[in-house]
Amino acid sequence: MSTDLGVRFGIGLLFLCLLASPVMAGAYSTIQQGGTVFIGEQGLNVNAAIGGDTSIGWWASGAAIASSSPDYQMPVSSPTNFYVSPTPFGQYTGTWYRLNAQGKSDGVAFVVADPSISIRVIDISTNNLDVTNKWLPRGDQAAFRIDSNLDPIFSRGSSSTEGVTIYVESPAGGTYSSLADASGTLHSLENIALTSPSYQTPWAWDSSNSQYVAGTYTIWAKCDVNGMYDNYGIPGKTITAQTSLLDQEQNPLISVNVPTTPAVTSTSSSTTTATTVSTPVPTTVITTLPTTIVVTTTTPVPATTTATTPVVASPSPTVPVQTSPTTPGFSGVLAFVALLAAVAVLAKKQG
Repeated sequence: MSTDLGVRFGIGLLFLCLLASPVMAGAYSTIQQGGTVFIGEQGLNVNAAIGGDTSIGWWASGAAIASSSPDYQMPVSSPTNFYVSPTPFGQYTGTWYRLNAQGKSDGVAFVVADPSISIRVIDISTNNLDVTNKWLPRGDQAAFRIDSNLDPIFSRGSSSTEGVTIYVESPAGGTYSSLADASGTLHSLENIALTSPSYQTPWAWDSSNSQYVAGTYTIWAKCDVNGMYDNYGIPGKTITAQTSLLDQEQNPLISVNVPTTPAVTSTSSSTTTATTVSTPVPTTVITTLPTTIVVTTTTPVPATTTATTPVVASPSPTVPVQTSPTTPGFSGVLAFVALLAAVAVLAKKQG
């Protein structure tokens, strides 16, 4: 019997704990009047926000709130376990008001916001250069900057078990839970409280530490405070897009350009060789041209010389004739013929 009684007592205690869990949901679950809540959050305690009223309402921008009925309203049946559901709050962001028994505004309850979050990697060794999806020179110090609208969550209280988690995946596929700075001190990447819309880690990752191999790292961040990622796990809302970071000594752009140098040199050499080989070609053409010109030029010369020969060289034929011993009388004939020819030429000129 005693054993059975102990089992019953244990079950009863567990049941009471489950009932109490929404109230003890977390350090960031209590919402004050006028506070900001985010789509996807659950287990919120909105007692202080609604002030004893049992309904809330939403008016469109520019509406006469004091004298008109809300455009949308809903009951709050469990003010200590309130859920900001994507439906309908996804369509009705902005200020929600308390509603009295007559359905009229009874003051502001809270503000519903659509969460947003992104992450960047900042090289603090190079004038805080944004190296997200780029190259980080090995040995430089890198901080993480989270841009979001989630910082109002962390003004509700403090916690060491809830917050934003940064994920850094190594080139080998393992994920780090902490990273070392230049002094070797490890810093946790979990449960980070965002204190501003553009939060930067107060420490920097030392990429030259021997435990971090060179290569491409994958980085992202997630916020699951009050179950918001589980209920609204949309990239850019409660989880960032994944980014990459190439950690190595040499600039990848320089290594890509190196092979182009020998290719240009090789092409230039080929062009020079081709020009040298073609040099003898004009020599052959020049050699042929003078030969043709000489032949053509000498053709009209004999014709001109023949026309003037009889006048200048008329005594010349008598010299060979006189040297012949076998024709004593023939010389006279030739002389006579030559004389007649000269007379004929003179007569033709005078005529």
